[in-house]
Amino acid sequence: MEAENSEQRRLPLAEVVADCVKRWFQDTLKEAKAGDTAMQVLVGHMYCSGYGVPKDTQKGRAWINRASKSRSSVSKVGDKHPVYNASDSDSDNSKEPAK
Repeated sequence: MEAENSEQRRLPLAEVVADCVKRWFQDTLKEAKAGDTAMQVLVGHMYCSGYGVPKDTQKGRAWINRASKSRSSVSKVGDKHPVYNASDSDSDNSKEPAK
């Protein structure tokens, strides 16, 4: 009986991944609204590609434009999937100055 109940509680992997992606979008959107330009760009990419949210290129471009007003390195977006841009990381801050 226990084995039968545990089988009924399992979700297909696709549903689990879809839920994670939706939660990632929600977390990213929260940070973007708080003014994080890297997250604004990511939200724009997510909207443009429909990743974690229904596809809406108009909203995507609006988020990217919002980020570009405070950051000159924002790239134009087409139908790209969200990507990690090394220039968005904080890793540059941890480097020691050149001697």
